[in-house]
Amino acid sequence: MIEKPTTTYRKRIAIAAALSVAAFALVGLRLVDVSILHGNFSGGAVATDKPLRSRADLLDRDGRLLARDLPVYDLYARPHALVDKARAAKELSSVTGSSQLRLNRVFDSTRNYVLVARQITPDQHDAVMHLGLPGLDFQRAAKRYYPAGRAAAQVIGVTDPDGNGVSGLELGLDKQLRGGEAGEGATTSLDMRIEYILAHELRLAKEEYNAKAAGGIVMNVDTGEVIAMTSLPDFDPNVRKRMHGDSSRNIMVQDVYELGSVFKIFAFALAMEDHTIGLDDQLPIGRGFKIGKWTIREAERMPAFLSARDILAQSSNAGTAQIALRSGPVRQKAFLTSLGLLSSVKSEVPEIAYPLYPARWGQIETATIGFGHGISVSPLSFVTAAAEVVNGGRKLTPTFLKRDGDARGEQIIKPETSQTMRSLLRYVVTNGTGKSADVPGYDVGGKTGSAEKPVNGRYISGKLITSFCAVFPINNPQYVVFVLLDEPGGPKARGVFALAGHTAAPLAGRVVARIAPILGVPRQPVLADAKENT
Repeated sequence: MIEKPTTTYRKRIAIAAALSVAAFALVGLRLVDVSILHGNFSGGAVATDKPLRSRADLLDRDGRLLARDLPVYDLYARPHALVDKARAAKELSSVTGSSQLRLNRVFDSTRNYVLVARQITPDQHDAVMHLGLPGLDFQRAAKRYYPAGRAAAQVIGVTDPDGNGVSGLELGLDKQLRGGEAGEGATTSLDMRIEYILAHELRLAKEEYNAKAAGGIVMNVDTGEVIAMTSLPDFDPNVRKRMHGDSSRNIMVQDVYELGSVFKIFAFALAMEDHTIGLDDQLPIGRGFKIGKWTIREAERMPAFLSARDILAQSSNAGTAQIALRSGPVRQKAFLTSLGLLSSVKSEVPEIAYPLYPARWGQIETATIGFGHGISVSPLSFVTAAAEVVNGGRKLTPTFLKRDGDARGEQIIKPETSQTMRSLLRYVVTNGTGKSADVPGYDVGGKTGSAEKPVNGRYISGKLITSFCAVFPINNPQYVVFVLLDEPGGPKARGVFALAGHTAAPLAGRVVARIAPILGVPRQPVLADAKENT
């Protein structure tokens, strides 16, 4: 029997329609698989909206921004959705900066979901979108940004790509910052105006004297607030990869030093506290002071006798050793303990250093510790103790958070001892080794420190740590400025010209001259001013 043409056509149409439906169903399933389960097949990447954990800002004491989260993206890929994996690796590497070799490797792996790049910027996000690659997935993230760059970088610290504190205040205040809201902020004690000045002067001095490292601290002697802290070499916290010569180590809190003669402040404070010597008492200096089989000598030539006040002013090791021995080892150790010099300093910056001092503390150790040898402390520990000596003799706890009002604690030395020490430190600047730290109108007091560096148990001549501790204004102290140079040298720092009086003291004076007006310290009239006004 022959079928009618109309019946044949109807069957063919039905078969064609069924095949078309099946084909469209397969295409639809593939689109669902790629664009919903495995990314966007059409070439656009998928942005995943997930809630971000907000990290609060870090601010300086006047509200200047130190650290803030900025919106970025983490980019992922589904390799099996990529049509040309080699091309995709090349193009994504060019846009994001990721290693092309790594992308080739992960795209050829059996994994369904791989990381392409973390923390890409909005501009990079747009560039990736224009590539038109399938199988890409953006996840919203945050990148920590530090607008001050290298300034106080070690103090502020950094976070990891997941927003966890890694170092500095970012680590020390991690719980507080993670629990806060972006924009609320944690207010630090830092004043970035002072920080920039301190860093600038230290950088110039480091270059001038070709020093290995340099550092400085500015502290309020009544509150214990660290107003500025610089450690050189430093680094840029906005760049994950360190440049040659950069360092994330904060030598002001993480390293310990034999500071030398600047430590004589404490030998004299103890002597004044216990009245073991009068300021006009004469002591033999001569060719040094012999103790046991050792002879303590001077860095510079000294007269046969010096008064106690001139022993400090001229920085005599032999004279200070004799004064320290009048206190004795037991009393000296107890006194340094009360100042916090024999324990680590705790603060919001988690990096700490532990002091080094002799297990056996006898007569020789007492003599050498008196002039700053045989004991190593961190600069922050030293500055805190020096502030206690001049602030009326009351205990301080250093802080990197803003404080309101006086935060001095218990009385650890008598107020009159503190007053005497202030007078002595002023005398060092007017009549002694600290003359180049003087700043007319601000009545600076202070002490120089020059110490040979110990290497493998031996002191190396010519390798010095030089420092200066400045206090101003001396009659009513408000701030301590401490600066340190590690191995100053070069043509401008040879022989005696490498000592602190020629390197660290003028550096401290320049810092005081620049920061005092900004800090609101009134300038006292001097004779030169009177002449100019007549």
